[in-house]
Amino acid sequence: MTSTHGRGLLHLAAAVDQSVAGRQARPDVDLYVEAARLAESGGLDFVTLGDSFAQPGPDALGVLARIAPATARIGLVATGTTTHAEPFHAWAALATLDRVSGGRAGRQLDVPATGIETGSQTGSDAEAWTEAVTQAGARLFGRRRAAPGGAPPGETGEVADRAARLWDGVEGDAGTRDLAAGRFVGEGRPHHGDFESVGFSGTGPSAVPRPSQGHPVRVVDATEGQARRLAARYADVVLVRAVSAAQAGAVRDELRVSAADSGRDPDELRVLASLVVDLGGGEYAAEPGHGGGGPRPSADGPLYRGGPVDLAELIIAWHASGVVGGFHLVPAEPRRDLERLVNGTVALLQHRSLFRTFYPGSTLREHLGLARPVKQCAGPVVSAGGAS
Repeated sequence: MTSTHGRGLLHLAAAVDQSVAGRQARPDVDLYVEAARLAESGGLDFVTLGDSFAQPGPDALGVLARIAPATARIGLVATGTTTHAEPFHAWAALATLDRVSGGRAGRQLDVPATGIETGSQTGSDAEAWTEAVTQAGARLFGRRRAAPGGAPPGETGEVADRAARLWDGVEGDAGTRDLAAGRFVGEGRPHHGDFESVGFSGTGPSAVPRPSQGHPVRVVDATEGQARRLAARYADVVLVRAVSAAQAGAVRDELRVSAADSGRDPDELRVLASLVVDLGGGEYAAEPGHGGGGPRPSADGPLYRGGPVDLAELIIAWHASGVVGGFHLVPAEPRRDLERLVNGTVALLQHRSLFRTFYPGSTLREHLGLARPVKQCAGPVVSAGGAS
C-alpha cells in the first residue's frame, strides 16, 4: 500500500465536523452519519470528529458509535483532549468503539492546554488567559487543580502507551471479572498494567476486551514543534498543516529521524498533509495563493481554494514528490465541500489509478497498511489470590 517514500497509493481522510472557524451548525447526528457514508462511498481511509471546550457539541465517541453500524469499512477517528479526562474511561470507550465497528476506531491525541484560542492576546496576557481556561477545563471534569500549562505532551503519549498495555493485559480468553473479589475467574492469564503519571494513576487489566485491531490507530497533529516528539514515538498517523510541499517534507524528515532515534521504524509513520479546502468555485484558482498556486495561511490553518480538479492536481504533485503519504482534508463548508471532494477530486484520483475504488480490508489498520500490534503482556499475572 505505502512505500518508504509514500509513493504507493494515496491515503485520504476527511473531517466531518459541522463547523469551521466557530460557525456552529445544528447538532443533528444524522448529518454526521450522512457525511461519513459519503466519505465511505469515496473509499476514504477514515473520517475525524473533534471535541473541544471552545465549540460545544455532541460527544465525538458517542457520535462515532452511532455512525459505526451505519457504515461498513471507513475508519472512525475521535479527537479528544487527554489533559483532564480519566484514561480508564476514555480508553475503555475507544476500545468499545473498536469492537462495535469491527476494528475501525482511532484516536487523535490532542494535548492543547485549553482547546480555546487566545485570540488577539499575546505575551503574559495570553499565558494568563490560557492558565485560567486550563483550570476552568479541569473544573468541568471535576478534576483537582491542573498543573500549570496543562499536561505535557510526553504524558499524553505515556497514557496512550499504558492504555495499550491495559488492552494487552490478558493472554488468551480472560474469562470473567469478579468485581467483588477483585479477580478474574476462568481461562486466560490476565496481567496488571499499573501506571502512574503526574495527573493520573490506574491499575489493569482492562475491563473491556482487547480491541478488534489490537490497538486503535493513534493520530497526532505534529504541526507544532512540541508535538513532534510525541508523534514520532507514539503515532501511527501524523497530520502536518503545511502551506507548501517543502514545508511538509521538512517536518516529515524531522519525524523520521526522531522516530528512528526512539527505536521505531520510520516507515511505520503515515504522514498526511492537513488542509482546509474551499471548493466553492473554480474562479478562486486565478487568485494568488489559490488554485494552482497552492494553499495559503488562514486563521483555520492552510486554506486551499479552487475547484475539485485543481485540488486533485495539488494532491498528485505533493504525493508524487514523496513528501507526504496522503491528505487529511477539512471542508470549509461541510456538506458542499465534502460532496465536491468525493464526487470530483476523489473520482479523478481513482480514474488515474492513484486511489482505491474499493476497500481490500475491513479494519483501519488494513486501510493504512499498518500491521496488527503484537500483544505485549506486561506486569505480574493476576491469580485467584491476587498478583503473582
